[in-house]
Amino acid sequence: MCQLLGMNCNVPTDICFSFTGFQKRGGATDVHADGWGIAFFEGRAVRVFLDPLPSAQSPIAELVRNYPIRSLNVIAHIRKATQGVVTLENTHPFQRELWGRYWIFAHNGNLPQFQPRLDGSFVPVGNTDSERIFCWLLQSLRERFGAVMPERAELFDALHQLSDPLAAMGIFNYLLSNGDSLFAHSSTELSYIVRRAPFNVAHLKDEDVMVDFSEVTTPHDRVAIIATQPLTDNEPWIIMLPGSLWQFYEGEVLAQRLTTASPVKSLGVDG
Repeated sequence: MCQLLGMNCNVPTDICFSFTGFQKRGGATDVHADGWGIAFFEGRAVRVFLDPLPSAQSPIAELVRNYPIRSLNVIAHIRKATQGVVTLENTHPFQRELWGRYWIFAHNGNLPQFQPRLDGSFVPVGNTDSERIFCWLLQSLRERFGAVMPERAELFDALHQLSDPLAAMGIFNYLLSNGDSLFAHSSTELSYIVRRAPFNVAHLKDEDVMVDFSEVTTPHDRVAIIATQPLTDNEPWIIMLPGSLWQFYEGEVLAQRLTTASPVKSLGVDG
C-alpha cells in the first residue's frame, strides 16, 4: 500500500526534515516505488510537485528535500499502485477547486467496488479509485452545501458522514485539505505527533539525520505531523485508531470521531 505524510501548523513551516525520511520510503527503505507527490498551500494558492519515478531516485524529490518551502498545510504521498497504471496523471496528491479554494487529496487503500455516480462537476483525469473517491467527495460536499463553504465544524460533520460508509468497504486511509484545516481518516494505519514547546531533538527512522527543533522554532510554534508510520524513533507518536476521522487546525487536533467500521464506539470530540 501507499504511504501518506501530512503537516498542519499554526505558523508557516518547512517540511524538509520529515520529507527527508519520507522520501527514503519510496524505493529505498520500503517498496513504494510507483511515483510520489507533494502539495504545499501558500496563501490561497498551491504549489504541487509530482513525479512517477520512485521518490528515493527522483531529482524533483531532491529539490523539495533541499528547498525550505514554508506552508501551513502540506500533503505528500508515495505510491504502491493497486488500481491505475504508473503514470503522472495517476500520481497523488490530486487537486481540484471548490468554493474558490483549492483542495488536495491523497489516499492509501483500495476500494475497487466503489463506483459512484459522477455528475460531471468533478471528473477523474486518471484511472485510480483514489481520484474517483476525491471527485465524489467534492461533488457530495457541493450538493450538500451549495455555493457557500460551511464552517469548520459543519465540514467535519459532513466528511464524517461521507467517509462512514466508505470505511466499511475496504482500506480507506486519506489526507484532505482546503488550506485551512487538514483532515485525516485512519482506516488501517496512521500516526501523528504534535510538536510544541519545549522542543526536543528528533531522529529519523529511515536515515541517520537529527534536528534540534529548539534551535529552529519559537516558543509559540505548533506543528502536527501525520504519517502512515512514525518517521522518528525517539518521539511519542500517537497511533490513530483504525476507523477514525481527525481534523487538524493550527497545529493541533480540533476534532476526532469514529466511523462505523471502527472496533470501538466513540472517541468523543475535542475543541
